[in-house]
Amino acid sequence: MKGWTGKILRVDLTKRSSSIEDLDPTTARMFIGGHGVATKILLDENVAEADPLSPDNKLVFSTGPLTGTAAVTSGRYMVTSKSPLTGLLGHANSGGFFGPAMRSAGYDHIIIEGRSDKPVYLWIDDDKVEVREAEHVWGKLTDETEAIIRKEVEGTGKRARVVSIGPAGEKLVKIAAIMNDQHRAAARCGLGAVMGSKNLKAVAVRGSKKVEVADETGLKAAAKNAREILKANPLTGEQIPRLGTPGLLMPYNQAGIVPVRNFQKSSFGQRAENISGEALEEKYLKKRAACSGCSIGCGRVTEVKEPGYEGKGEGPEYETLIMIGANLDIDNLAAITKANYLCNQFGMDTISVGGTIACAMEMFEKGYLTKKETGFDLKFGDAGLLVKLVEMIGRREGFGDALAEGGFRMAEKYGHPELFMGVNKLEMPAYDPRGAKGMGINYLTSPIGASHCRGYTVAMEILGIPEKVEPTAENGKGMVAKAFQDMTAAWDATGICLFPIMGMGADNLVAMLSAAIGVPMVLLDFIKIGERIFNIQRLFNLRAGLKKEDERLPDRFLNEPLPDGELAGATLSLVGAMKEYYSLRGWDENGTPYLGKLKSLGLADYAS
Repeated sequence: MKGWTGKILRVDLTKRSSSIEDLDPTTARMFIGGHGVATKILLDENVAEADPLSPDNKLVFSTGPLTGTAAVTSGRYMVTSKSPLTGLLGHANSGGFFGPAMRSAGYDHIIIEGRSDKPVYLWIDDDKVEVREAEHVWGKLTDETEAIIRKEVEGTGKRARVVSIGPAGEKLVKIAAIMNDQHRAAARCGLGAVMGSKNLKAVAVRGSKKVEVADETGLKAAAKNAREILKANPLTGEQIPRLGTPGLLMPYNQAGIVPVRNFQKSSFGQRAENISGEALEEKYLKKRAACSGCSIGCGRVTEVKEPGYEGKGEGPEYETLIMIGANLDIDNLAAITKANYLCNQFGMDTISVGGTIACAMEMFEKGYLTKKETGFDLKFGDAGLLVKLVEMIGRREGFGDALAEGGFRMAEKYGHPELFMGVNKLEMPAYDPRGAKGMGINYLTSPIGASHCRGYTVAMEILGIPEKVEPTAENGKGMVAKAFQDMTAAWDATGICLFPIMGMGADNLVAMLSAAIGVPMVLLDFIKIGERIFNIQRLFNLRAGLKKEDERLPDRFLNEPLPDGELAGATLSLVGAMKEYYSLRGWDENGTPYLGKLKSLGLADYAS
């Protein structure tokens, strides 16, 4: 098999044993790699019915056939499991250098199962696989953990790459992330808690093997063409390299889709300038950073020296600036940046942290929470409190213990789940769906809950990529959402970053993939693979207990017009668009794929 290593490493933490299995070539071609193959593995091994924090749940680290190759932005890896936050499929994607290291060690996927009786870490050095004691790093922050483990395993050899959890994952915080390369996060769905439940502190990988592709010359030529296209594009060639994802903040704020005060408002007004990419560049940026194989370099190496907020690291990204900034009515960039550093060190998803805190602040504002429950005033706009709360969540201290359960469970505990802004218990990212209706459909139907990475329709609706569509129109949005979801599902599975989608077409990606695997592919083939992945993930969720009534946006978006910005007054009704979407998907009125659809995708064996 060219393009794939063809090997899966399986580690049983209960038995402290490992084995190597062959990757089925048919499975690889049907699902490409990444979360596509991982979902099939989990579904086939009955993980959908498992308790997410039990030894029966499994955690799959995955790469794609382009990870670690000459393809552009080829530094991605994915983690897939059953989510303790949502009870559904959990999937998170991260960059950096861990994914290419996995491939160099000779593995497309690593399956972690069982539970160790005490803290351990996994050391993979090509064919050598060891389960090592980790009590000496249990309780330490992620950057400390990575430094200690690297010192232990590297010796005088090649650098090792490490993924780890912080105290949040150890304490089963349901919004815990898995961190790698200190600053990169597989953040969403609480998968850090799955690692914690297995007493797995970290995975360290080092490899010396060359990633073999079918047509090296063809891949390099296709990659060179893609890089030139990305460089010529104003967004991927100029704005994102200069400002990173924070460079998107001002356009989204102007459009009026930026959440403020738990989505009670949708524009931060002139205060947005205080937390913009331009402000970050002026105040704290030290240099750019790039993941393996990346020519864009969206990473921001930053340093804050203000008293009380001192720190160094990377970020914050757009989502973080909004969700723990504007959404909390905070425009103190030093505090936001410090809170971002802490989220990385404790190992937590900044989107879910911000959404959960915002929900609690609104509940306090309305009198549903008092100082009796929280121990202090929990008010919007308190920058110092933000930093305090991040640490409290990461350690499950005081009221932080309730917040550590995620926004939905916290709000439900105190009697007001209607103030939770999310879908399927996953906190919503930084795009108000009243001003970008395709995002509303995506939030409702994404296999992991309210996610922007499973179908970024805001690219068309606000940025006009690849072409502009009316953001508040309902007609045709079912088709737009499906198209983005299918393409994104396949794109992620290849092992390259999503950001190039801002500057190049899927045909450029297909050219690189075809060269890597030696199988000529056209765009329609690629999109069909994405549709297959999306449907098998739907089947996983249905088996896990998903009901149609769970696909519901918060009442705020249905009953209150968009309050601010260029699109002020827009309301959200997706009844017609959802009918269109279900029809295009080939699903019945309950969201279950018809047998004919499953047959057409080669998934008939999974029909209930």
